[in-house]
Amino acid sequence: MSLPIEDLTPRQIVSELDRYIVGQNAAKKAVAVALRNRYRRQQLPAKQREEILPKNILMIGPTGVGKTEIARRLAQLAKAPFVKVEATKFTEVGYVGRDVESMIRDLVAASVRLVEKERIDAVQQEAERRAMERLVDMVDTGPKPTRVRKRARPDSQIMDNPVFRQAFEVFGSKIDDDYPDQETEVVEVDEKKLAQERKKLVKKIQKGDFDDHIVEIDIEEQSNPFVQVFSPQGIEEMGFDMNSLSNPFGSKQSTLKVTVGEAKQILVDEEARKMIDRSTLNRDAITRAEQTGIIFLDEIDKVAGKQGGSGPDVSREGVQRDLLPIVEGSTVQSKFGPIRTDHVLFIAAGAFHMSKPSDLIPELQGRLPIRVELEPLTEEDFRRILREPENALIKQYQLLLGTEGIKLTITEDGVDEIAKLAAEVNGKTENIGARRLHTMMEKLLEELLFEAPEIEEKKITLDAKSVQSRLSALVKDVDLSRYIL
Repeated sequence: MSLPIEDLTPRQIVSELDRYIVGQNAAKKAVAVALRNRYRRQQLPAKQREEILPKNILMIGPTGVGKTEIARRLAQLAKAPFVKVEATKFTEVGYVGRDVESMIRDLVAASVRLVEKERIDAVQQEAERRAMERLVDMVDTGPKPTRVRKRARPDSQIMDNPVFRQAFEVFGSKIDDDYPDQETEVVEVDEKKLAQERKKLVKKIQKGDFDDHIVEIDIEEQSNPFVQVFSPQGIEEMGFDMNSLSNPFGSKQSTLKVTVGEAKQILVDEEARKMIDRSTLNRDAITRAEQTGIIFLDEIDKVAGKQGGSGPDVSREGVQRDLLPIVEGSTVQSKFGPIRTDHVLFIAAGAFHMSKPSDLIPELQGRLPIRVELEPLTEEDFRRILREPENALIKQYQLLLGTEGIKLTITEDGVDEIAKLAAEVNGKTENIGARRLHTMMEKLLEELLFEAPEIEEKKITLDAKSVQSRLSALVKDVDLSRYIL
């Protein structure tokens, strides 16, 4: 949807999510209200705005029912920085592993990339024009207009004096070269005609006539000896912006020999980055992350539960206590600057098979006030997932095989059979939700995907009988389906 977020009502947000996610209306409504509340908060005076905190959400439901996809699509819709992290990656302070603050630093980095892309897109047209001017200079071998700065020759009596002549030559200057008796010849070029020729050359370059032509381009490479010492994670955890340390060492110019076709994008990117105000980019990115950032905290149920006293369970409650100040609101140092987490929206999710939401520490429960239960997917849901979403699996495979000139058609009863078998396997083995459809479709089309470049028959139709012949044996054998499906 092309509407700006301020024009999107909660009903329209749900409608937009329906394009990609089947069912789960309760979860969609919850995130739609949370997103709209962000816009409402921005309309308030600054003093009142600071007092209104986001209502964080806890999604409860089995794997593969759309928890992550709802959060990811919501962030895309809001053009908001988004990070997905697993709570199991974090460990209590003092144990080996990532600390919880790293997800905030990841959010700021995502925000910087988002803002940078928006600014690059805004100056793309001008960057392309500048890049094309540089390419024309590289490709054009015609005459250029020459301008000569005339310098008056000193008095000949003074210049003929051997003492003065010797003094000039001591400093590496030769009088006869620097002050010639005759005028330098100037090449006159019709500038109007030259401009027309350059326009023609631009059109040819854009058309691709010079794409195989080799040119040399100069690019800047940041040189920083300290970058070689630290690992990327180490730099991140230290909270330093290594780019800011590179200035004392300067930047190294390197020359590349590339085709004009390759040089186009390189020069456009370089020109676009030159036009971006780097001093304000980080500041705007931090503001965007603080005010609109969304963090999807998955597998929260894996750090719930009572203390085991030993083994991997020892730090479960510790992770929750480390998460608490971040979710409540604190300031985290990042390499782009400090960021406050007070207004970041946290969407936590978990299956809660082995535990329940009440096993979380009370303080963390209080910071996840909105509870949404997602329903397990049924056979009818599988049927809709295969057909309806814009990125439906069947559509994806049709596009992939279309590149080989094959037209794939799966009949209605064929789709029904796939959905039925997927539901059956989920019932017999582990219920992995819609992800089961990926394995079913891959197994169904395995031979076709392998032989596609070589087969002569370009129209393939799969009906219920074809699906049964390829998958039913695997579905009936429970032990086999555990390994293959």
